[in-house]
Parts: sequence; C-alpha cells; structure tokens
Amino acid sequence: MTAGSDIFSLTGKVALVTGGGTGLGEAIAAGLHQAGARVVIVGRREIELARSVDRIGPGASYMVHDLTQVDAAEGLVARIGAEVGPIDCLVNNAGIHLKKPALDTTVDEFQRVLMTHVLGAHALTRAVAPGMIARQNGTVLFIASMASLFGIPQVVAYSAAKSAYLGMVRTLATEWSPHGVRVNAIAPGWIESPMSTKALAGDPARRDKILGRTPMGRLGQPEDVAWAAVYLASAAGRFVTGIVLPVDGGASIGF
Repeated sequence: MTAGSDIFSLTGKVALVTGGGTGLGEAIAAGLHQAGARVVIVGRREIELARSVDRIGPGASYMVHDLTQVDAAEGLVARIGAEVGPIDCLVNNAGIHLKKPALDTTVDEFQRVLMTHVLGAHALTRAVAPGMIARQNGTVLFIASMASLFGIPQVVAYSAAKSAYLGMVRTLATEWSPHGVRVNAIAPGWIESPMSTKALAGDPARRDKILGRTPMGRLGQPEDVAWAAVYLASAAGRFVTGIVLPVDGGASIGF
C-alpha cells in the first residue's frame, strides 16, 4: 500500500484537460499539476491557453484544438503522445453555455451545445481509450453539473448535454473498467469565479436562493473541484468507477 500523501501523487502521469484556458478547467489543470502530473491543456483560443500555462507553472503545456472537429481527435492524441507522453488522465471539461427558454432554443443552438459537450468529448475519449486499455491503466473524468442532477430553468440544451455525461460515464465504466480504465464524473455546485460573481452581483434573489439551498451556506472555490479531480485520477480512487461526485456544499441534497 502506498504510504501517506503519496497515494494522491500523479508524478509521472500525463493529464489532458479540455477547456483548460479559463475557469474550472484551469483550476483542475493546476491541481493535477500540483499533484505531479505533466498537464496539457487544450482549447480554441491560444492567448488564453498561453496565459493559463504561465499561471499553472513549469512543465504545463498547451495545444490549440477545437473539440467540434471530431475527426482531429486522434491526431491530437497522437501529437501529445509523441511530444509529452501517453495520456494517463483525460478531463472532459470544455463546453459552451446557453441560457435561453426552451421554447426559444433552436435546433441549431441545441446541436452546437451537444456537439461540444457530448460528441466532442466522446470523440476525444474514444481516441484516448485504446492506449489506456492497452496499458491496462487510465482515468477519464467528465465535468458534469448541478444541471445533470435536477431541473434548472432556461438551460435545456446545457442540461441535456450534462445529463448525457452521466449515461456515458456509466456505460464506459462498465465497458472499460475490466481493462483497468476508470471513468467518473464530477458535478460542481455553485463555484466562486469572476463569471459567477458578475452574474450574482446584480441578482441578489438568485444568490439568496442558491445559498439557501446549499447546506454549507457559501459558494465553493475552484480548487475544491480540482482536488476532487486529483482524488479520482490518483491511486486513492483506484476502486472508484462509474460514479458522479457532487462537489456542491450539499446543494444536491439540501432543502
């Protein structure tokens, strides 16, 4: 048995984090990096990726990649394998948000959300999995949402996409866990960030509603999600697969 804090170490591992240039993606990448992983972040905007890598620290790197270009997934994985090393941990975090009443959400808008979250994540996971299965070791994480767990108005496309993650996690876990590949999801609650601060600053009723249904009575921090990712990616979570872990201060079970 690995002793002490070493059980959470990711030293020698290569982690790929999509949407790692901002917000939760950057926080997750930073947490994996602090645990010892060689982190590669991907996204569409190179300026944001470069700034994020500078903040994460030495050894982190980035590659520009558009998840919706599903045919390019295998090429990205091959390039990372050649330049950094085989991918041990994939974090499917990238996504787009759409806040709009369901009746006003068009087919094209719905498809764009699903393309990034669901089809893009599937293509990249499918490209990474053969190597993990061949090595009999690997972890895949999907960053889900409170919208995966209960109804939130005006986010029908986003909710559908994030809910799809949970079905993917369970199916992939049953298929791949016998081959040493664990697949899990994290469902962040309301996390403090520049975006959430801006959104809630002008809407005290919404902030009160969020905090009122959160037993811990506060917003979470980005690093709370990051350390959950470290746990699930490390040997500490070696017997955990097919689950969705809420990191939400109790919001999903609160009243």
